[in-house]
Amino acid sequence: MLTILGVLVLIALVWWLVHGRAAEQRGNRRPTATVGIATAASGSIPITIEALGTVTPLATVTVRPQVSGNIVDIAFKEGQTVSKGQVLLSIDPRPFQLALQQAQGSLARDEAQLRVAQLTLQRYQTLVSQDSIARQDFDTQAATVRQLTGVVATDQAAVGTAKLNLDYSQVKAPIAGRVGLRVVDLGNYVTPGDAAGVAVIAAVTPIDVEFTAPQDDLPRIQARLAKGDALAVTVLDRTRTQVLGQGQFLTLDNVIDPTTGTVKAKARFANADARLFPSQFVNVRVLLDTLNNAIVVPSAALRSGPRGDFVYVVGADRKASLRMVKRGPASGDSVSIAQGLRAGEKVVISGGDQLTDGAEVRLPEDAAKGGAGAQQGERRGGRRSAQ
Repeated sequence: MLTILGVLVLIALVWWLVHGRAAEQRGNRRPTATVGIATAASGSIPITIEALGTVTPLATVTVRPQVSGNIVDIAFKEGQTVSKGQVLLSIDPRPFQLALQQAQGSLARDEAQLRVAQLTLQRYQTLVSQDSIARQDFDTQAATVRQLTGVVATDQAAVGTAKLNLDYSQVKAPIAGRVGLRVVDLGNYVTPGDAAGVAVIAAVTPIDVEFTAPQDDLPRIQARLAKGDALAVTVLDRTRTQVLGQGQFLTLDNVIDPTTGTVKAKARFANADARLFPSQFVNVRVLLDTLNNAIVVPSAALRSGPRGDFVYVVGADRKASLRMVKRGPASGDSVSIAQGLRAGEKVVISGGDQLTDGAEVRLPEDAAKGGAGAQQGERRGGRRSAQ
């Protein structure tokens, strides 16, 4: 009896050692991960500066009248684009027309008196040469001519002032640009001292964008500018999905901000479609250079660890091997690999969080094939059971 019990215990122990360890090994075995991959390609990648910028008009002018009076006509609409010299509004011109007529009348009167005095001086000159009049009379008449000459000059200036005031009764645009919202109405009395003026004009074609560049990028920017190269600048909307304009780098400021380590810069855009609006916040992208024949992979493929940057490379045997790489310039969703990767190699871009060096992986197409095979097996088994 004891022998039989011993045999049974021995059989149970052997069964547990065999089946228990196998179950434990199956529990510890990491399941094969399904990963997404991308192929490293040889291509060009732009080297850019990304910054936030503010759209700034070339000029912003508050138009103020040069004379006082009532507005009798407004010749512009809010938001209208006007040209330089275009009439914006008219001030009642009648007082200035009357002042001009008065100045012209005074000029005509004084010119007539001057001509009479000049003729008298000519006669006195003949008589004094004949010693027929006193020298003092001649000198007095010469002084009268000079006096009337000054009066005529004053009248001419008065006529010019009256003409200028009459011209000022039509308020004209000093620059070309876009007119803002109207600040005066028909019939308002305006004066040159009005702080708000009668209109505000912003020059928007072309237009500038101001932004800041890191001081570390200054040597490359200055080197390109010294060669006479035109740096291409792109502005995008707040979401970086829509291009608002293409322009050129214009200039740098003359000082670096010590608190931020950046320097102000400016780019100019034609803005023919008026998509850039004054004081608008935009994203700025300056193209400094282009790296050609670089190994480019999606940014999701590059990972960082204690030893540095690395990628998982998937070979033909469906195994992921950890590869240390050296990161290069990046642009958007792509990054260049300066060292450690060759064109044509496949790298993991998704599903690699739980991977280890040498782990087996499954590709999406493998999972699709496996799923299709399982469905076919189920259909076959169903048909057999129905039979």
